[in-house]
Amino acid sequence: MPSQAKAYAAQSATTPLAPFSFERRDVRPDDVAIDILFCGVCHSDLHTARGEWDGTLYPCVPGHEIVGRVTAVGGDVTKFQVGDLVGVGCMVDSCGHCPSCQASEEQFCETTGFVGTYNAPDTVLGGHTFGGYSDHIVVKDRFVVKVGHDEQDLAGVAPLLCAGITTYSPLRHWQAGPGKKVGVVGIGGLGHMGIKLAAAMGAHVVAFTTSADKVEDAKRLGAHEVVISRDPEAMAAHAGSFDFILNTVAASHDLDQFMVLLRRDGTMTLVGAPEHPHPSPSIWNLLMGRRSIAGSPIGGIAETQEMLDFCRDHGITADIEIIPIQEIETAYARMLKSDIKYRFVIDMASLKQAA
Repeated sequence: MPSQAKAYAAQSATTPLAPFSFERRDVRPDDVAIDILFCGVCHSDLHTARGEWDGTLYPCVPGHEIVGRVTAVGGDVTKFQVGDLVGVGCMVDSCGHCPSCQASEEQFCETTGFVGTYNAPDTVLGGHTFGGYSDHIVVKDRFVVKVGHDEQDLAGVAPLLCAGITTYSPLRHWQAGPGKKVGVVGIGGLGHMGIKLAAAMGAHVVAFTTSADKVEDAKRLGAHEVVISRDPEAMAAHAGSFDFILNTVAASHDLDQFMVLLRRDGTMTLVGAPEHPHPSPSIWNLLMGRRSIAGSPIGGIAETQEMLDFCRDHGITADIEIIPIQEIETAYARMLKSDIKYRFVIDMASLKQAA
């Protein structure tokens, strides 16, 4: 039988998130039921709930950085058992058959596109999917990952399911590691994870920020050097020296100031999606160094598991502030002011007290 879920939802683009109830599907043979313990708060949640991206389906229950405990498994499930600590990220389904899905790159599903954890067509119940701002979730087993961190670290693990994999995937793809000089542009929810991961991979990490007050924090996170990107002399000192730059800034800005820092055959990968397009970069900066501008979304499920295991082995979690679900609107307001170091995480036990 379907189960009743408690959640917080936005009923429209202009109404605050408030208590909401809905039905989760019954556990099918290949499903895993999860009691949600913590859910990270991503900027995507805010954009979607507020209708700032086209296509928001209301009521909207955001949340795709989910950590919880397995409460039931279907008869065909062999990888998980009741009591396991697990995670669910941005996807809950894909076609499973196209070349990308067969290559464990479900985020690039070529047939239907991946099914988002929220605000996507629900292929089982109809309607649309509801995310992690809820007390439990039922997910196909191949879209569930195992969490190996200690239980006291679970809140800090939640943002790894989006911010972690969004930065880990390009760092791995472009082979950040010993002997490589890696830049991370922006020190926020994504950037702080990029610094931690690149440093743990063994790269020489240079953080770029517009804020002088973030210099010491960037070093604490693992940056070997920090550059104030508004300082032309400091920027010029690194010209032509980077193997790879991870640009996490989600605001329109001048890409050329970073392109000239790449060495021959260097790549700058964009993981932030700005509200307005970046100014067109100079073609000469690309031609004369055979440099590349690339983009990268999240990673596939296998790579997400790899990332979680890497973070477990290197003691990496996100820097977080834990909030009750009742303070989600305050958290959104603070996110708009960048008043968080560096991710909010909801303690879902607070949902039991929701009116």
